[in-house]
Amino acid sequence: MDTGYFEHRFLTETSAATASVSARASKTERYATNILHALMRTYTGPVAIRLWNEKPVIGKPAAPCTLVFRHPRALRDLVLHRDIMRLAESHLEGAIDVEGDMELLFGLGVFLQQTGWSLKQRLTALWNALRLPSGPYRKTTPAAGTAPRPAANSKHSIAHHYDVGNDFYHLWLDPEMVYSCAYFRDSRQSLASAQEDKLDYICRKLRLEPGRTLLDIGCGWGALLLWAARRYGVRAHGITLSEEQYRYARQRIRAEGMGEQLTVELRDYRDLPDQPQYDRIVSVGMFEHIGRRNFELYFKTVRRLLKPDGLFLNHGITSDSGWKRTPLTRFINRYIFPDGELARISDVHDAMEKAGFELLDVESLRRHYALTLRHWVKSLELHSSQAIQATDDRTYRLWRLYMAGCACYFERGNINIYQVLAGQVGSSLPTPLRRDDLYCNRAPGLYQA
Repeated sequence: MDTGYFEHRFLTETSAATASVSARASKTERYATNILHALMRTYTGPVAIRLWNEKPVIGKPAAPCTLVFRHPRALRDLVLHRDIMRLAESHLEGAIDVEGDMELLFGLGVFLQQTGWSLKQRLTALWNALRLPSGPYRKTTPAAGTAPRPAANSKHSIAHHYDVGNDFYHLWLDPEMVYSCAYFRDSRQSLASAQEDKLDYICRKLRLEPGRTLLDIGCGWGALLLWAARRYGVRAHGITLSEEQYRYARQRIRAEGMGEQLTVELRDYRDLPDQPQYDRIVSVGMFEHIGRRNFELYFKTVRRLLKPDGLFLNHGITSDSGWKRTPLTRFINRYIFPDGELARISDVHDAMEKAGFELLDVESLRRHYALTLRHWVKSLELHSSQAIQATDDRTYRLWRLYMAGCACYFERGNINIYQVLAGQVGSSLPTPLRRDDLYCNRAPGLYQA
């Protein structure tokens, strides 16, 4: 038998097949390059783009942020659907990677939304996109953390976000485990120090004193409760809908011997009894879950539980346009906050006044939240391997994307965060005529054990 013939035929066919695959790959890369050059023809920003073959297409190799298309389908979807939801999902499944400063990517998103194409340019881009492979990048199971939108502020929806796992949050939050906007002196201040300043600033705004009673609606892992008890001598009660936070807060209270001053309960604010009434009520980072249709009930509940001469501080995120149904809001509601809904600050004020509150102090902390989020993202990236081990790769990608995007939108002013201090209309207000006490080194009545 002439084995040489078969060897020659095998090598010839293999070579032809390899050449065919190489030709298809070359065409795919050419289609992709054509699309990107058309999309980015006027772009001069800091984001570079690479293809799956590691070939740079847009920008410099040393760019501070690089978008890497790992699979042609992600680029195909971008052109055909122009939907941030699909683009984000491509990142979650690994078809797109982002190297460097992810926050810069959202500036590129704004550029793409504002880019105008002629009919000829659109048809050319579609022609190229339709020739890109459309198969899946890899098989994926339904993501842990995706969920349909349940009833607003339900226990299920809160657990969806906050019960990712305390080990995960420990990796990137400050030692006090404060999951809300910090209060910075300047950009050089550490996150831990700025969070302590925020906790103390809230206590000062509430004019806490020894013996006062405090209700914390949405108390998280208990940081504000413990701070108010340690530094100001109050007796406080916290409520949360997160099982993980509830267990952690109770453990901290026991460990610090604060059981006589502090209590925590797994309870919905709507189920709070009429008694007792509290001298002070605070809600930090929970308001975003309320939903506009529940504003009336929420503020009436707070007013019912607040003593006539009491103070209420509401710390919550707002939006410059409300919560319109857009690809971005759909992404947030599906993957991050199933019941999240932001309102304009004017709508918040209107609802508070209708409930019988007088607004005493309104402060924007927008720039502080942008700084806070950048600290969180940096810390999460620094602990990426531990975060993936504690959850999974998809969860790590999701949270990095979510927090970097929020930093961008806070910086741009699309979203804001306000602390609103209020008292009941017609009451004897326990606040001085001026705000000097908020900025002195030591608040009046500061408790020292």
